[in-house]
This record gives sequence, structure tokens and C-alpha cells, in this order.
Amino acid sequence: MAGSMLGNIFKISTWGESHGKGVGVVVDGCPAGLEISKEDIQIHLNRRKPGQNRYSTPRKEDDTVEILSGIFEGRTTGTPISMVIYNTSQRSHDYSEIKEYYRPGHADYTFDSKYGFRDYRGGGRSSGRETIGRVAAGAIAIKLLSSLGIEFYTYTKAIGPVEIHDFNWDETAQNPLNMPDAKAAEQAAAYLEECMKAHNSSGGQVECIVKGVPAGLGAPVFEKLDANLAKALMSIGAVKAVEIGDGMDVITSTGITNNDDFYLKDGQPAKFTNHSGGILGGISDGSDLILRAAIKPTPSVSATQHTFNRSGEELDVNIKGRHDPIIVPRAVVVVESMTALVLVDALLENMTCSMENIRKIYQ
Repeated sequence: MAGSMLGNIFKISTWGESHGKGVGVVVDGCPAGLEISKEDIQIHLNRRKPGQNRYSTPRKEDDTVEILSGIFEGRTTGTPISMVIYNTSQRSHDYSEIKEYYRPGHADYTFDSKYGFRDYRGGGRSSGRETIGRVAAGAIAIKLLSSLGIEFYTYTKAIGPVEIHDFNWDETAQNPLNMPDAKAAEQAAAYLEECMKAHNSSGGQVECIVKGVPAGLGAPVFEKLDANLAKALMSIGAVKAVEIGDGMDVITSTGITNNDDFYLKDGQPAKFTNHSGGILGGISDGSDLILRAAIKPTPSVSATQHTFNRSGEELDVNIKGRHDPIIVPRAVVVVESMTALVLVDALLENMTCSMENIRKIYQ
């Protein structure tokens, strides 16, 4: 299957299915000498691990990473880094009845239309479990960026109709919804309880703020930083829209209100505002990178839905199995990982963008 690779220099290739033996990723192009441990990767995998609270699937998985190559004595070797996370809690029989019909909101029908065959056990490659490989690779990218002083603040901005109004970063670790606003988290939890009682699910929004991004990342035309970020985030199965900076609010802006005026701070360029979200002309401008991803409601709901089967017969179905009533809190680390992967690739590509950069290395 084509389409499982991302990146030009810092490349990743994910593999595996939801109910196969395991899922994993190969990372190629990571510079040698980066200090990284199994624990550095595991801490991010734990952020997306299922079964940690009542708002995630009850499927119990340790999601323990095993590093097969590319790291020796705590440092990257410059060779491909291969990682695997074995599946240990598959219940494939939960999905046997959907073999012949197409679940609303899922990729069952489109996958079958393209390939004439599909792994119906939990969605196969279309499952959210595929994102484990992205997170494992993203952990390496985040560690690399962190060594350069680049920091991530990624959190749940909204769940259903509930949006944060206050911002306390420490609060994100204090509630299962990853919201930096305790009051909003309480309101969102109450809303989710209503959804669950109605055998329903909810969508929401993840916001990612990246501080310390240098100016000059990205390229004009087809390799714009915002274009590559949008593609990376839209490749996450549950993401239906991406905003950068003011996003959709630019519709009601004017040139005067949307532009960010420049000034010099200690002789360095700075902006009074950041409507652009840190990107101008597809190239980072040195201010905070701000982006948001809209996450759709979990399509697997136990309420009765109407569909058809491979024989062309219409029928009503009630989806069985173990499913998240909301994907958003577990998607936070996935959004962060995809953002980090794009930024690392842009950093490495930028090393060859001018003779000055080349001379810094070879002279």
C-alpha cells in the first residue's frame, strides 16, 4: 500500500493493523548522536494509551515500545530506527458481524471500493491505532526539537460546545480531558456523560502552540510550512479541518486588522500580534507557531444506524466493540507528534537552502 510514508529528509514509514500482531514505524534520516532512551519514547505513547479513564476505549494495552535498531548506548546511530508496539488485547470476534456491512462514518465502504478487500477487525490500517507509529516517531522528533530549545504546548481547546476560557498549563495534567481550564473540563465531562447515556459520541478541537521556532522554515509554493502542516494533520484519520493563526476568522478580518505589525525588540524582529500563527508566505517568521485541528466524533456509536451490506441489502445496525466516546484527549499527542515531524524535516531541509549554511558545515 502506498501512502504510509511522510517526510523528505526525516522520513517515517508506519506499518501494522489494529488487530494484527503489532504496529510500528521506521524512522530514517535522524541525525546521529541524538541522546534518546526507550523512556523518552514511552512517555509519549502513554499519553495516547487506551483504557486510562472512562472517556477512552476500555481496550487495555500496555503499548510498550520495543526498539529494534538505530539506537545504541542511548544515542541515535544515524541508521534507520525501527520500533514495534505489539498488540496484546485484540478481541477480533467483536468485529465479525461487520464483515459484510459498512459502518456509517468509517472507511469500510471507501476501503472496499478501492481495494476490493478490507481488514474488518477494528478497521485495519484505517484504525486510530495506526497513530501509535506516528507518536513513537514523533517522540524522537520532539526530543530533537527540545534539544534546540523548541517547546510544545498542546491541549484540548474544545469538546463539543464547551471551550476553554482560562489557561493554566499545569491543569492539563490534572484532568483526563487534557484541558488547561478546570471549569471547562468539568463542564465538558458533564457533556460527555450526556453523550454516553444517549449512546453517542463527541468531537472537539486540539490546539498546538510551538515556541522557539526559528524564522526561515518552509519554502514558497508547494513546500510551504503551513501546507505541509495541514497535510500532516489532515492525514490523522479523525481530523476534518485545520486552522493556522486566526484560521477561519480571517473571513471577517480586514487587511489592517489581520496584518501583524513588526517592531524591533533588542535589535531583533518581533510582532505586536500573531494573526498569522507564526507563518508568512509559507515560511516561519520566528514567532509562536499556532495551529488547531478539528476532531470528528467517534463514528462507532451503539445507537441504531442505517446502512447496507456487500449484497446490496439495507439494514439497521448497532455497533459493538470497545470504542472511545471521544477521541480528542488521546489525539492531543498525535497532533503534537505530526507537528514535530514536519518541523524537524523543515529544519533539516533548511540546512541546504543557502551557501552560507553549507559553508558553516564544510568550512
